[in-house]
Amino acid sequence: MTQPPEEQPHLVVNDRRRIDPETGEVRSPAAAGDAPEAPAAEDVAPVAEEGGRHAAPEPDPAAELKAQLDERTADLQRLTAEYANYRKRVERDRELVVATAKSQVAGELLGVLDDIERAAAHGDLTGAFKAVSDKLVNALRGTGLEPFGHEGEEFDPSVHEAVQHNTSPDVSGPTVTAVLRRGYRFGERVLRPAMVAVTDHEPAAEEPAAEQQQD
Repeated sequence: MTQPPEEQPHLVVNDRRRIDPETGEVRSPAAAGDAPEAPAAEDVAPVAEEGGRHAAPEPDPAAELKAQLDERTADLQRLTAEYANYRKRVERDRELVVATAKSQVAGELLGVLDDIERAAAHGDLTGAFKAVSDKLVNALRGTGLEPFGHEGEEFDPSVHEAVQHNTSPDVSGPTVTAVLRRGYRFGERVLRPAMVAVTDHEPAAEEPAAEQQQD
């Protein structure tokens, strides 16, 4: 029985000659079969070290939490201030509406107060009529209605309406000497000026000079 011939090992021959024997030119390291040399360890280390120096620092969880807390606190303070201003504005508007309504009601009753004052001046304010009128006057004053305009007070054109004018040496300046119709104010708002008579100062006449004595 014939045995098969033994398989010869495959040989690979690398031509490492740097000069091509056919052309005479210098061959490249790849063509010559030279493998590129691995970089030395000392050449790689500086690159890794340099990369470590420029790497981004790791975030601080505590700093991020504090920044978020500060932001939320600022938002809460801003909302609190806005709400406080809103409440003040609503309360101010509500008070203005109430005061305006009260002043309108009081203004409608000024004619009734004039009738009550005239009845009192003529002595007709007695009995049950006086009791009812006192309750009405006290109720209106309790809401903020205030009468003004009295004899002897200084004339003020912002609250007095002068319908009569006189002069007298008995006064030092423009003075209310008669009140023809009472004035009323509600808080700082004048509902109706007082109708008055005003007397201005008039210098007294100089006394005649004494007659010269005759010789």
